[in-house]
Amino acid sequence: MNESNAPILTHLPVLPLKRTVLFPGTMMPLTVGRDRSIAAVEAALKTEDKTLLVVAQRDAQTDQPTLEDLYPIGTKAVIKQTARTPEGHYNILIQGLERFVLLKLDQMDPYLQARVKQLAPPSEQSTEVEALHRAILDIITELPKLIQTPGVHEAVAALGTEEDPVVLAYRIASLLNLTLDGEQQLLAAPTRADLLRGLYAALSREVQILQLRDKITSEAREKLGKTQREYLLREQLKTIQQELGEGNGEEDEVGVLRSKIHEADLPEHVRKETDRELARLAKTPSASPEHQVIRSYLELVLELPWNKSSEEGLDLAHVRQVLNEDHYGIKEVKERIVEHLAVLKLNPSAKAPILCLVGPPGVGKTSLGQSIAKSMGRTFERFSLGGLHDEGELRGHRRTYVGALPGRIIQAVRRAGVNNPVVMLDEVDKLGRDFRGDPAAALLEILDPAQNHTFRDHYLDLPFDLSKVFFITTANTLETLSQPLLDRMEIIRLNGYSEREKREIALRYLWPRRLKEAGLRAEEVNLPEAVLDHIIGRYTRESGVRQLEQMLGRITRKVAVTFADRPADAPASPVDITQPLLDEWLGQERFQPEEARKNLPAGVATGLAWTPTGGDVLYIETTLLPGSHELTLTGQLGDVMQESARAARSYLWSHAESMGLDISRFKRNGVHIHVPSGAIPKDGPSAGITMATALASAYVGKPVRSDTAMTGEISLTGLVLPVGGIKEKVLAAHRAGIRRIILPKANEKDLKEVPQEVRDELTVIPVERIEEVLPAAFNQDAAPSSERGEPLASATAS
Repeated sequence: MNESNAPILTHLPVLPLKRTVLFPGTMMPLTVGRDRSIAAVEAALKTEDKTLLVVAQRDAQTDQPTLEDLYPIGTKAVIKQTARTPEGHYNILIQGLERFVLLKLDQMDPYLQARVKQLAPPSEQSTEVEALHRAILDIITELPKLIQTPGVHEAVAALGTEEDPVVLAYRIASLLNLTLDGEQQLLAAPTRADLLRGLYAALSREVQILQLRDKITSEAREKLGKTQREYLLREQLKTIQQELGEGNGEEDEVGVLRSKIHEADLPEHVRKETDRELARLAKTPSASPEHQVIRSYLELVLELPWNKSSEEGLDLAHVRQVLNEDHYGIKEVKERIVEHLAVLKLNPSAKAPILCLVGPPGVGKTSLGQSIAKSMGRTFERFSLGGLHDEGELRGHRRTYVGALPGRIIQAVRRAGVNNPVVMLDEVDKLGRDFRGDPAAALLEILDPAQNHTFRDHYLDLPFDLSKVFFITTANTLETLSQPLLDRMEIIRLNGYSEREKREIALRYLWPRRLKEAGLRAEEVNLPEAVLDHIIGRYTRESGVRQLEQMLGRITRKVAVTFADRPADAPASPVDITQPLLDEWLGQERFQPEEARKNLPAGVATGLAWTPTGGDVLYIETTLLPGSHELTLTGQLGDVMQESARAARSYLWSHAESMGLDISRFKRNGVHIHVPSGAIPKDGPSAGITMATALASAYVGKPVRSDTAMTGEISLTGLVLPVGGIKEKVLAAHRAGIRRIILPKANEKDLKEVPQEVRDELTVIPVERIEEVLPAAFNQDAAPSSERGEPLASATAS
């Protein structure tokens, strides 16, 4: 057919293919899963001839291809078989018919429809075409010698009987491992000569690859045979040397290990096991993988400190001195550590305590463990448990395969070289758990003083005494730890620091350390305390000091650049750090005082929340919905906070008359309670009285005092119940500039943990009932009334 007279077909469904091309005269199974492709198949099935255009797309990653994403030449195909999968996809079998040129896409949705023009098949005859045809047939006849696969002979015989070179080329091209561009070039070849020339080049390359693969296989077989011969010769040489009374390298290796075992200070049960393994090693050929496994095992046994302990002079005065030099504040934490060490001093045979340091990031948990080891004169080892899923990482892997390793506990003791080191297990709260086991369960034996004196590592498979090891664990929160694991540890909490404590820590530790790391001297940089306070208040808002240290490190790097850029003959004047410099070096201030919340509208109350990274200020917003009766809660609230909201509304409704509230407003209006930062999940009992106060503010239309924050749970009878995290919450309120706090009376004792300088700047109002909360939250005088029925009467009198 003349191409210029080929008919133009309209509204032909288009099926884009990824990574392959359909040739005319070939069959191809496909799985159709894209929405547009499924719609195209269904449209084709509705037609009488069940045809569609199959065309390859240039980029397989394109999910919604357009005309520019498709090759211009495709194949018209007929659907022979279809089957629908449970997932809604299609498994189809299509057969290529003719080549078509893609002219235009008539529509994009719900499937691609194209206007196409038929492309005549290559049909010229020439001497070159005949020569290429014969050359291709000759190459095909060589394939059975290179491919030892059943059915190859029959396939080659079937191809050899094909007389049409175009049909032959398309069938062979569909079998070759060509690239998408290579296949498309063969499909778009305008003449037979171009088609056969491209196919001959691809076939020649495939034959070369097969010949090279055959050569590599033959060389591998020869090498394997050589290894076997060398093994036999080595065994014969060993026999000859034994007859002559001469030793070899392998016997020397066994002799060296035997001498080391004899000289080592090993327990009796360990020596028996090493003798047995040494006898196995002597009988195992050095070429065997088992030989290396046994040798590595014996080396581990010899390196472990079975009876070697570090000499320690436990002086409590020295312990206090080290702790005070390395850490500022945390007086109660230091005293608890000294108490533990005092017991060890009076009773050296006592089992070492398992300390668990709990606190937000950056409060000094890891460095505190290093200070404990330093004060005791013991070796310090640390490794992190964060993200650890495999129980074998702690217990070790059994010696049933090459590459097995002892667990991290045994490796830490081996690195320490003594059986009484200080071992820190960091981030114990971030342990994982999956099909490979539960690492937290493995820790039960490791940390239990009643069990770890006979701890068995799977790789070592010998009881090792871990009771002398001083274990310290760290965690940000205890919520994810199992109760059996918590029972085995002594919990020591490191809460956040006040701004004054942060200033002292920065001046004593962080700033000198950052100057030293930057190669600067203290006299070369002047950091006033006012500027440091500005950094603490405006560039960091955290419980610990990690962000603060990062900011100080950024300043020292800027100073280092300033000194490095100075000319050599310039005077060495010190650099003064000022607030304008902070804006340039540290960028825009990250935190601003809560000016936007200085004037709270009616229905908004300030609460305090606890998070694993410290305390936070939480604003709870409520509004009335006229004509509704529902309670709507938004802000990713957990079950506990939702229950607190319902309890607060129910209590106010049931006591509306005695509290001076208009009960008709409850009947006529629904309530919407929202906690901002809705993308962050929130839960806990601390927001009960805050929700009750926000609801009361919305019902009476009077704003809550903006200088007051509160925390506490509410019961349905109006009791204010105690909550946790008081120190973190109070410090968060202090950082935010809030100076008036309402707390449950039962939490008054927890204020002792708050630094005195923070308590001196705060007005704390302890309450026992909700009737005491509301006047303290609404009235301008700080003295709450404890008489029921009075709080909101004064609050609404305006």
